[in-house]
Amino acid sequence: MMVVLLGATTLVLVAVAPWVLSAAAGGKNLKSPQKVEVDIIDDNFILRWNRSDESVGNVTFSFDYQKTGMDNWIKLSGCQNITSTKCNFSSLKLNVYEEIKLRIRAEKENTSSWYEVDSFTPFRKAQIGPPEVHLEAEDKAIVIHISPGTKDSVMWALDGLSFTYSLVIWKNSSGVEERIENIYSRHKIYKLSPETTYCLKVKAALLTSWKIGVYSPVHCIKTTVENELPPPENIEVSVQNQNYVLKWDYTYANMTFQVQWLHAFLKRNPGNHLYKWKQIPDCENVKTTQCVFPQNVFQKGIYLLRVQASDGNNTSFWSEEIKFDTEIQAFLLPPVFNIRSLSDSFHIYIGAPKQSGNTPVIQDYPLIYEIIFWENTSNAERWGFTMLVRLVLDS
Repeated sequence: MMVVLLGATTLVLVAVAPWVLSAAAGGKNLKSPQKVEVDIIDDNFILRWNRSDESVGNVTFSFDYQKTGMDNWIKLSGCQNITSTKCNFSSLKLNVYEEIKLRIRAEKENTSSWYEVDSFTPFRKAQIGPPEVHLEAEDKAIVIHISPGTKDSVMWALDGLSFTYSLVIWKNSSGVEERIENIYSRHKIYKLSPETTYCLKVKAALLTSWKIGVYSPVHCIKTTVENELPPPENIEVSVQNQNYVLKWDYTYANMTFQVQWLHAFLKRNPGNHLYKWKQIPDCENVKTTQCVFPQNVFQKGIYLLRVQASDGNNTSFWSEEIKFDTEIQAFLLPPVFNIRSLSDSFHIYIGAPKQSGNTPVIQDYPLIYEIIFWENTSNAERWGFTMLVRLVLDS
């Protein structure tokens, strides 16, 4: 230190180290955070970032956000004066389909410059989290109940019915995996072994948005002791006249059976559908391994059918569900046609099939007709051909 006396005035010159000047200026050279990552899983919004200078202590961090079309920045709730390098802003009410922009700065006695994050749309950035899984065991089957990980989700509010699920299942003793794809939110895995522990994991997907979720934690369950009565097997539906004929195989005689149906689309809806199954008329307390019911029991659509056996005291588990499509199984009534004979040919006029009451059957798809004719004297078929005809009915 050097002191110089100039008359009545004293001038003091002090030499100070450069780092002291920087500190006195309140951290003037505080650097901005870097490498900000936005992780969105279901409705959970998480921000992570790197500090630029680990040697500087007592630094906090704050975020602002900006919506599309806004000029001003708003403080991001949940991410103000954060001492760590992570914050959660899930409580912020956002339109998940609207683009937003974020910025962050470091703070001490002074602040760093802002570091801006590339703008993003939450829905496009979001990932599907692990679904919730609940298991129920039977002797040779496992019933799986699946629901999205976030109930009443804002992110997936418009896609709740669009989720598809896939699972991986294996015997706990072997570890050999068997993959089953595209299952319902309530699914039943058949043909398992009694008193055996199986493990599985499930993941969800939104194929329309090209989003594949992450697997749930592994769930394990042991199947029960083999039931005294096995479920019916090899269920088939055929058409006879204007009736459906449902047949199945069963091991034991002198049994009673019942058959139930469910709209197939209900399987894609989350929730429990056990009480939505309905009894098929004429297929309750059946003493044979078949039942017959009229076609008009079902309107046009796709259904699921299942059969259960009982001997009065004991009841089997329900059979494996089969899909039943009335469009495929429809019985076509014979067409109405007239023949007009000419000198060297004849003309065939084909009309729509008639229901009872002489009402035309309305078809919303093309019909193909096969015509076979022969000489009446020989009674032998001579020639046949097919025609594709779309019926146009008079209103």
